[in-house]
Amino acid sequence: MNFSGMPITRELKSMNQTEDLFSSEPVSKQKLISLLSVTGLRQAELFEHAARVRSKSVGDIVYFRGLIEFSNKCHKNCYYCGIRAGNTRVVRYDLTDQEILDAAKFALDNKYGSIVLQSGEREDNRFTRRIDRLVQQIVRDTSGRLRITLSCGEQKPDVYRRWFESGAKRYLMRIETSNPVLYSKLHPDDGLHSYKRRMECLQAIKDIGYQSGTGVMIGLPYQTLDDLAGDLLFMKEYDVDMVGMGPYIEHAETPLYHLKDSLLPLRERFDLTLKMISVLRLLMNNVNIAATTALQSIDKMGREKALKAGANVLMPNITPGKFRDSYKLYDNKPCLDENPEDCQSCLEWRVALTGNTIAYDQWGDSRHFLDRNPKEEAPSA
Repeated sequence: MNFSGMPITRELKSMNQTEDLFSSEPVSKQKLISLLSVTGLRQAELFEHAARVRSKSVGDIVYFRGLIEFSNKCHKNCYYCGIRAGNTRVVRYDLTDQEILDAAKFALDNKYGSIVLQSGEREDNRFTRRIDRLVQQIVRDTSGRLRITLSCGEQKPDVYRRWFESGAKRYLMRIETSNPVLYSKLHPDDGLHSYKRRMECLQAIKDIGYQSGTGVMIGLPYQTLDDLAGDLLFMKEYDVDMVGMGPYIEHAETPLYHLKDSLLPLRERFDLTLKMISVLRLLMNNVNIAATTALQSIDKMGREKALKAGANVLMPNITPGKFRDSYKLYDNKPCLDENPEDCQSCLEWRVALTGNTIAYDQWGDSRHFLDRNPKEEAPSA
């Protein structure tokens, strides 16, 4: 299959570097490709400009989202993911309700203001009803002081609506790529993995009233700069409120692992991810953008560099430590041996290095969402 655009290889450095990065003209796909191709001083200029735009649009503050990876049981078989159903070497787990509630209490006590409940993708009634109960209980236990994000994959619209009515107000549905042809190369053709349905789910989330989030992987097999520019335009056109983008990092127990020698080197995937963050900040100046943990698996200062390139959200892992090694979507996942207290102390130090301030006890709702829905705004958790 032929893809339009230049493949993401070392040759990206050979593209024209002379175009003005920050013109006020309408943004074209070619303009985005040019921005994603900058290197050296031009790349540093891009990061600095994105940081200034972020400071002006959403402030020099960083929001925490306490991440609870409550189950690694998944019914999907995505070719890139370490917890795919076909990986028989994974030790599967479900946190108990009490472990989840205890993690939420930790987030509340430590003034995170917000949590993310994340799991493998399942649609059975036992799973969806459990989410209902857990969200309702967290709202009761915290008197509504925690903003709840769900990242539990594709569901029927009535399930999304139930979860919203139970008290979850944000939903993250990563698309991984907005190119349907590339999407088909990353997923089996088995009736469970449909680009069309993924898009329908993202639309349902928006229609119900969630703050909607999505994200892509950078450096995937078969991916081009044209694809990534298309991803940025997709996020703009779909008008998402929050984004989580990270480098593709291969996992040895996945079908795509055999392509590892043909991929963009990790360092270049890292730099390209930072450029995606910066360009998105210029394209959508008031969305929430996460500095993802995958960046730190390549560069020890990866999340700090993402904050300095335009990101404004961090997701401290507050999953009980004994389970973290079993929620490995990719190899070399960092911070597996930290407890929640260690993770918080580490991130406080890291944020201080960037010159930003942690917004404790605040929901940190997307300014992009609040500008459309001013009645939803709350000053603190």
